[in-house]
Amino acid sequence: MSNATEIIYDLRGLKCPLPVLRSRKKLAALKAGDVLTVETTDPLAVIDIAHMCNEDGHSLVETVAVGNGHRFRIVKGA
Repeated sequence: MSNATEIIYDLRGLKCPLPVLRSRKKLAALKAGDVLTVETTDPLAVIDIAHMCNEDGHSLVETVAVGNGHRFRIVKGA
């Protein structure tokens, strides 16, 4: 995993469904094994990001409550 890219994606201030739609688009441009860290303030993102990962075959490896939102660490699936 030494060749994996890690990107931090600031989606704070966006409301559902934008965090998921933008995360999905960003993940589509990455290679399998790359890591996308998404920062959101939308309370529904906790459900939506997990659902998107499950649906699209990505691994949600970390969900952390930060300030007035959440940070999600997603490893792109194959």
